[in-house]
Amino acid sequence: METIVSGARPTGRLHLGHLHGALKNWIRLQENYRCYFFVADWHALTTDYATPQGIGQSTIEMVMDWLSVGLDPARSVLFRQSRVKEHAELHLIYSMITPVPWLERNPTYKEQIKELTGKDLSTYGFLGYPVLQAADITIYKANKVPVGVDQAPHVELTREIVRRFNQLYRSIFPEPEVLLTETQKLPGLDGRKMSKSYGNAVFLSDPPAEIDRKLSRMMTDPARVKRTDPGEPEKCPAFQLHKIYCTPEEIEFVSTGCRTAGIGCLECKKVMIKHVIEDLAPFREKRAQLEKRPEVVEEVLQAGHQAAQKKASETMSEVRETLGL
Repeated sequence: METIVSGARPTGRLHLGHLHGALKNWIRLQENYRCYFFVADWHALTTDYATPQGIGQSTIEMVMDWLSVGLDPARSVLFRQSRVKEHAELHLIYSMITPVPWLERNPTYKEQIKELTGKDLSTYGFLGYPVLQAADITIYKANKVPVGVDQAPHVELTREIVRRFNQLYRSIFPEPEVLLTETQKLPGLDGRKMSKSYGNAVFLSDPPAEIDRKLSRMMTDPARVKRTDPGEPEKCPAFQLHKIYCTPEEIEFVSTGCRTAGIGCLECKKVMIKHVIEDLAPFREKRAQLEKRPEVVEEVLQAGHQAAQKKASETMSEVRETLGL
């Protein structure tokens, strides 16, 4: 069975964007792969090093959502990155052989330097986070890494680091392949990408009334200023959710109604909202159970830590022997 590794920064409660962008894919992958899914708490420090206070609680909230949505600790290893110190040791060794220009050309590095203007990102940790990512992936000798197209350059950099290590010393690590996932970038309530930081998210743990309230005011086609104005569904952010949740017949109904002004925007959104609420019902039920027993999350993470630690230790023993350390 091939190995897959992926992680997520602890951002607290997860939203619909996380569900359709990553989690549903992770759930499918655990059927056919040996999966390691980790809380990337060290990575959280690369941009939020000045405010680490919420990482612990955000970790619990996120893993609670993982379990509630269907990640199974009997089939996947779920753990905290920072508890497996071998990640840091391999990162250190990789940092000795990784040329700085490889890191400076990273498109995400350039993009975030421009976007996150309110933070001082002129740190080694931020420049070198792809080296830590390479360690995260290869410490478990991953064969594949599930990513969207925008994240593929990160995996390619990992492949370059692996090739350099294997050529300098001996071949220990497989070159991980990109497993492209059809990540759907869900629009948020204001039409921008759904994000907690934008305040435009529908959280998986929102109660039905809150989901209804949020989605009822979701942005629609700007051309429909009045109820009688016809619109174009493909220009409507809310329609992207219709395409995920609604039946073909419902999509045809709201598309025709929008283009002819036969239905209003709120009536249109209500067709989709009922499906979102129904789809999240099993999640809400399981999460409510976990909230009564939060110690279960710690038990899952502890068991995952032991499994991850065993594999990581085996890999680092090989690396130390190869380098004569």
